Amino acid sequence: MIGRPNPRTVRRLAVVATAIIGVGAVLSACSTDGTALAQQACSHVNRSIKLLDEAEHQSDPAASAAVRQKAYLQLRDALPISAQAAYADGQWQALMTTVAESNRVAESTLVPALQAQCQEADSSVFGQQAPPTSIPPPAPVSSSP
Repeated sequence: MIGRPNPRTVRRLAVVATAIIGVGAVLSACSTDGTALAQQACSHVNRSIKLLDEAEHQSDPAASAAVRQKAYLQLRDALPISAQAAYADGQWQALMTTVAESNRVAESTLVPALQAQCQEADSSVFGQQAPPTSIPPPAPVSSSP
């Protein structure tokens, strides 16, 4: 015969369920922040790519070099923001790593990867509201013993 549940056990289960829901909410908020940061970093990346394209169409080598330098600086401006995005949400590690490689690898080599990663950030669904659910919220926990 099963007896009446222990009130302490019920309270513990309610606290654990509340904690799990709270952690889930915090983690989903982190991914949103990471996506917003990735999009911010990508605004610098996109400016850099546009400047790099502009540099290729310069007839004067000195002017081309100056525009390439501006493109490089825009890309380097994206580095701390992409690092924050990767810290907030691990899915942006690749973006941070690619941007970080810009001090060792020619930007023109990185452009395809940067474009793909920024396209992912710009079309991300993480900032959208969660779909409706039929799962009821957890029952309130009483504070009396």
